[in-house]
Amino acid sequence: MKEDIKFDPVEGVSVAIVPDEAAAVEVGKPGWLVYLLNHNRFPLENVIISSNGYGLDADGHDVRTSTLRHHFPEIEAYSAVPIEPIDPALFHLNNQYWVSYYIGGQIFDKKFIFVPDSIVADNLIPIALLGREGVLHS
Repeated sequence: MKEDIKFDPVEGVSVAIVPDEAAAVEVGKPGWLVYLLNHNRFPLENVIISSNGYGLDADGHDVRTSTLRHHFPEIEAYSAVPIEPIDPALFHLNNQYWVSYYIGGQIFDKKFIFVPDSIVADNLIPIALLGREGVLHS
């Protein structure tokens, strides 16, 4: 059972959403790309990421996007991998990235939630691992 599994705190792993013209969904609109970053000196193994969006539309109705799942056998130390492009039309929702991975035989698990309207130019910061600016969630 899940309550019998020991989950240590997640350290050295973050999710970033970065402007990226190559990831544009529509011509003439800005593109954004989601990355998983491993700031640790060791690799992450058997990484599973589940992503979805949820919240309210302009009329106050519940909205939920499809759930997408991604698997990476290994993410090297001090590296970043692109997860998926994200449409700016979803920035008004909670955008959740549920990350699970192993280090040795120990499982780690954390939800990274970008709250509505947090993915904006005012929140861009330099991300050294990527060598560019983005919205970072640790």
